[in-house]
Amino acid sequence: MELLSATLQQIGLPDLEAAEAAQQRLDSLTKPLGALGIMEQIVVRLAAIQGRAIPDLGAKVVLVMAGDHGVVAEGVSAYPQEVTPQMVLNFLNNGAAINVLADYTGARVVVTDVGVLGPAIQHPNLNVRKVREGTRNMAREAAMTEEEAVAAIEVGIETVQAEIDGGATLIATGEMGIGNTTPSSAILAAYSGVGLDIITGRGTGLNDSGRQKKIKVIEQALSLHRPNPDRPLEVLAKVGGLEIAALTGVIIGAAARRVPVVIDGFISTAAALLACKMDQRCNYFIFASHLSQEPGHRIMLEYMGLQPILHLDLRVGEGTGAVLTFPIFEAAVKLTKEMATFGEAGVSNRA
Repeated sequence: MELLSATLQQIGLPDLEAAEAAQQRLDSLTKPLGALGIMEQIVVRLAAIQGRAIPDLGAKVVLVMAGDHGVVAEGVSAYPQEVTPQMVLNFLNNGAAINVLADYTGARVVVTDVGVLGPAIQHPNLNVRKVREGTRNMAREAAMTEEEAVAAIEVGIETVQAEIDGGATLIATGEMGIGNTTPSSAILAAYSGVGLDIITGRGTGLNDSGRQKKIKVIEQALSLHRPNPDRPLEVLAKVGGLEIAALTGVIIGAAARRVPVVIDGFISTAAALLACKMDQRCNYFIFASHLSQEPGHRIMLEYMGLQPILHLDLRVGEGTGAVLTFPIFEAAVKLTKEMATFGEAGVSNRA
């Protein structure tokens, strides 16, 4: 708990003077005002985070947190639980979608086992930080103790800050955990008050009866635990996941170091919601990469006031949507640095 508390205390506010200077620079470039759309918003926000009018980007990393969920025993997933370690091995062997897209965008993939069921995979590139072997079944008992939730959060803090120490300037969040849309829906329900029939999706491909069973399981968990939304750690412990907790720590840890975090889909956004509930200043450092197929994702992003950059109808997870935005970030910064101003180009500005 000491690391979490100390890290939360280090989170600062955006540099509004740098943001204003960035906007002035954008307005001076040879284009109509605001013509670069969301890319201009990205530049201004990066400037506010980094504290400089012209932001700079270097190394990029996607942190994939993996953990299993006891609630899978209730039949809430179309895939069996053994897929989690199998996919972790696939990440390590560079065979997954995130590996292909990270290679394409020049990002490094770091995989952490924070709670996969069974013994740890033996691989030199796997970061083994297992808090416990999967969560408990939240439909029957609390998914974690608060001590376990804090331990998983602190894994995320330590992992992201080690990457920042190594030169990372842009962080993407990714995850792997069969059944993890169920706790993500429960977290959203605990905060939004929106009905589960509206926010609960099909996850990895449930049919209609499977989705209805999933809704009933979430209802059972929320009725059993009644998590207090004023205590985000309680919400996380009772109906969350180990990989969600670790991603919460990634966001908190990056915010404390003033490094932007690009969140992926529904599960990553659930972690972002919890991070912001722990300290609202985290919101300044978060970019929403895309809008996924999960119906609750739109509601969660709107609740947090975040605008997705891409609309690709994805539901892969792993950080795929987040790394796809990396070239957009880099293009936005490159335009700001290299595009001529009206004065430099001898072009008449607007009256």
